[in-house]
Parts: sequence; structure tokens; C-alpha cells
Amino acid sequence: MTDTTRSAAVVGAGIAGTTAALGLRDAGFDVTLYSDRDRASLRDDVPPTGTAVLFGKSKDYDASIIEDLYSVGNTSGISARLYAGDGDDRAQVLEFNPDFHYVTQAVDVRLRSDDRIGRFLERGGRFEVRAIDAAALDEIAGAHDLTLVATGKGGLAQLFGVDESRTVYDRPQRHLLQIVLKGLDQGEDVFAYRNREGGKHDLYNLDADNGEAWLGPYLHKDEGLTWAFLGFAKPEGQWVDRFAAATDRESARQIVLDLYRDYFPHDLPEVEKLEIVESDEKSWAKGAVTPVVRNSTATTASGHVVAAIGDTAIAVDPVAGQGAQNALVQVSELVRAAAAHEGPFTADWLSEQFEKFWELRGHAAVEVTRLFLGHPDYAEHLELAFPAAAVNTDIASALFGLLSDPNPLLTLKTRDDILGFISAVAGEPAEDVLAKFTPAGDFTRAEPVPA
Repeated sequence: MTDTTRSAAVVGAGIAGTTAALGLRDAGFDVTLYSDRDRASLRDDVPPTGTAVLFGKSKDYDASIIEDLYSVGNTSGISARLYAGDGDDRAQVLEFNPDFHYVTQAVDVRLRSDDRIGRFLERGGRFEVRAIDAAALDEIAGAHDLTLVATGKGGLAQLFGVDESRTVYDRPQRHLLQIVLKGLDQGEDVFAYRNREGGKHDLYNLDADNGEAWLGPYLHKDEGLTWAFLGFAKPEGQWVDRFAAATDRESARQIVLDLYRDYFPHDLPEVEKLEIVESDEKSWAKGAVTPVVRNSTATTASGHVVAAIGDTAIAVDPVAGQGAQNALVQVSELVRAAAAHEGPFTADWLSEQFEKFWELRGHAAVEVTRLFLGHPDYAEHLELAFPAAAVNTDIASALFGLLSDPNPLLTLKTRDDILGFISAVAGEPAEDVLAKFTPAGDFTRAEPVPA
């Protein structure tokens, strides 16, 4: 680390802000990190905001900022099942269980952020606890060469106008319920009826009418190895009211059990083993996100330029796990560019860096999220890719490979593109692959827990 005379301010101490502060400090900047909560409160008094899952490629970008500290919460594949209909008409449509061919890591975002704050302070960074409004931001921006805003989807995010040309939705596309639970290890016998790797693979259940349910190994900030449930309820479906009824961790856990009992009973005997984390009253959360892309820069009252990073710049629905990944890729690229830049950090320069990130990953991350949301623009992709994935494991791996590197999706614009993709991955004509598909029939079940 080589000190310079350049100064930077980072407002917001979530995953984007703490990563930027640490990266800029290591690049030689004199950095102040601002938060409306002290370090202990950030770690212990707020719920986890998502699972901060990193899929493969984003871990490589993050390694340019901080070493990998976590051996728990890592998985190597996913067991996916699709259901449709209700009651006697409920069908078990298809399933696939691919390896990712990369490592996925789900770590408590509160732990990730706290570890970055610790290293930031050890390396001479300043951490200031105060609420920052527009007037305070104006003062801060005037006193620093570079000012980054990482306050998430609310608050100061409103200073950055919505980019209507890149924003597709005007309301939430899923209603969310998250809870961290303990009681299962990550051994091969856990969920072994679903996949050969047991607890090394995540579980992903899709209900065509109501939404998606993800369950996977997770590193909790205090408890260590746990499992995180993340449910995504479609606005028009029957899960929305269920998720909204959660009022604490106990009720959230019960909602999860009832969800599996009513919709995914094959997994219920295993899921029933999961219990609340007693040490963490904040181990659950509910809410909804309106996906939005904002302008990358704003100007304060006195004319100082500030830049948006993380969710402040691009807020995506968590269904495809792109939020934390986007933040880490954007920040690592911005830190690298800032370290090499010799002039002032003008609006044009900051906008140029965002455009480079948009082309590198941001655009594709927005689109892969729309794919997993089932947007009509991608109906044909799902109509072809999901049955092909059920037939051919390589196609399933390529489909979930888009969570690590979403850019190949941008090349799949027509039906012929998708069929060509299937053919190339499978090594045989797509028509032959799709002809082999038959509905799943009966999924394997977990054994009931003895009384």
C-alpha cells in the first residue's frame, strides 16, 4: 500500500461500501467510511440483507480486495425441481442436479462487512458514525477527491435519477422471506435422496404459480454452519400472504415448514429438523425489491459530483443472486481504475467507469435476473432450456453457469440462438435432446423422522 494525497469518502457500510473503503485504502487513498450505525450495531442489530451468495466469477473479483476467509457455506451444485398445479392436478414436472463447475459461497453479509471493516481500520482507515443526509453529503463531497454512495435502495439513492431506458419494472416482482436456521450438517447424507453430493448442493424448488424456494448451507456470523431459506413469492400467487404474516423468527420458521408441507412435502422430513438460531433475534427478514437502474452520478447542492455503487446504482430482485455479485465486481473494477487514474474524478470519468461495468456485467446481470423471474421476453428460453436441462446435465450446468457469468445470455436472442446453444452444449441436435424429455412423474422423498 502506497499512500497518496488523494482522499475518498464512502457513505454506507454494507457489502458495497465496506469493500470500496478497504479497496481504496489499500490503493493508497486516505479513506473515511461513514455509517449511521457503529460497527457492533451493524453486526448484531440488523437482519441479514439477503444471503450475499457469490457464484464463481464474482469470488475471483472479490479476491482482488480481500482474501477468502470462509470455508463454510460453500457448495458445488444445485438440486432443482419444478412443480405445477394444485391438489389432484399437481404435477412433478422436471428435475435436474448439475454441478456448478465453480464454487458458490453463501456467507452472512453482516460477517462479510464486519471483516472488511476490521481490515480497513487495521490499515489506517477512518470510520465515522453519523447520519448522512443530502446536506451532509454535500459537505463530505466538497472535502474529498472521490465520494461514493452505497446506502442501498433507499435514502440517498433518491439523489440518483432512474435510468428509464434500463429500468424494466415499476413494482416488485417477488415478495421475499428469509430465515437462517440450524440443525443440519453438510454431509453426504443430508438431502441424499435428491442428489449424490448431499449437503454440498443447494436445493431449489420452483412452483409454477407461486414462486421459488431456495435452501442452502450458510455461514452465520455467530453460529457458523447453518442453512438459509430464501423464498420468492410471485405477487399474484398464494405465498404472498403467507410471507407477509411473519412477525419474528419463530413465525418465519413455521411459515417455512408449512410451505414445504403444503407444496414440497418430499423435503419436509429433512426441513423439519431445522431450528431457529437462538443467539440471533435478527436472523430473519421479509420485504420486496423494485428492480431499478439509476444514473451513475449525481451533483450535490454545491456542485460536487458523487457516484453510486452497489444497490444504489443497480437494484435487482434477489431471485438470481446478482446483487452482492454486481456490487463486488463494480467496486473491484472501480478501485482498480481509480488507483491508475491521475486526474480529477469528474462526472464524465465516473460515468465512463459505470458504462464499462454495465458492459462487463451490469447489463447481463439485469437480464439474467429477468430470465429467472420468468419475464415474457424469456418465455421461449425457459420453455426450451428447462426440459433440455432435465435431459442433459451439461445443459443444466450451463444454465446455472449464467449466475456466475451472465454474459452468454445476451447472445441468446432468438429461438434459433437457444436451440444452437443447446446443440453446442449437448453435442447433439437440440431437437434430439428435447425429444428425450418426459415429465418427472414421482420425485424421490425423504424418509419421515421417527416419532
